[in-house]
This record gives sequence, C-alpha cells and structure tokens, in this order.
Amino acid sequence: MRHRKRHSRLNRSMEHREAMLCNMTISLITHERIRSTIPKLKEARRYAEKLITMAKKNDQAARRRVFSYLQEPVAVDKLFDIIVPRFAERSGGYTRVMRTGFRKGDAAEVGILELV
Repeated sequence: MRHRKRHSRLNRSMEHREAMLCNMTISLITHERIRSTIPKLKEARRYAEKLITMAKKNDQAARRRVFSYLQEPVAVDKLFDIIVPRFAERSGGYTRVMRTGFRKGDAAEVGILELV
C-alpha cells in the first residue's frame, strides 16, 4: 500500500534525492529559471514553494531554517531580499512548470521551472 507516500523517489537514495533537490532549488533562486525533466521539476517545485512560504515570515528564525535547508548564503540573501518581497501579497503558486518537449537522447520529457 502507498499510504502517506506523497513524493516521488526519482530512482535515487534519500541522501542523493535531498542533495539534488537542494541544488536545484539553489539554482532556481539564483537564476530564477532551471531546465530539467518534468518529474524532477515537480519535486523541486514542492521544495522551493515551501522554502518561499517559510521565508515570507522574514524573521531570524525563518532565515536560519531556510539556511539549514539551502546551506548557501548568497541564495538565502537573494531569497529574503529580492524574491520574497515580490510575493508578499501572493498566497501560493510562486513557481510554474512549462513543458518544452522531449530530450533527443532518451526521449525524456523536459521543461522549465521558473518563478512567476
């Protein structure tokens, strides 16, 4: 039974998956757009939206919690100083996944994850 198994494992171990999602989120915050396969983008979207919602509190505790996930001071500063003020009145849906087609080598569906 698959009760309470909400996320996709992406055929990776837990440590590899968490590191990959963390790196994808850091890239999303710094570049505001990333390109990858659709399942990876959907998981990274969940991860990024939780961090943006956490950062909207804009206090020291929220900054420390976000830093504990990202471990990248430049990304945390950009998140709190530039990205969060843009979404101040928005209650969710900070990112969008756009499908761009299929990869030539293995026909995997690829897309773009970007901040709205």
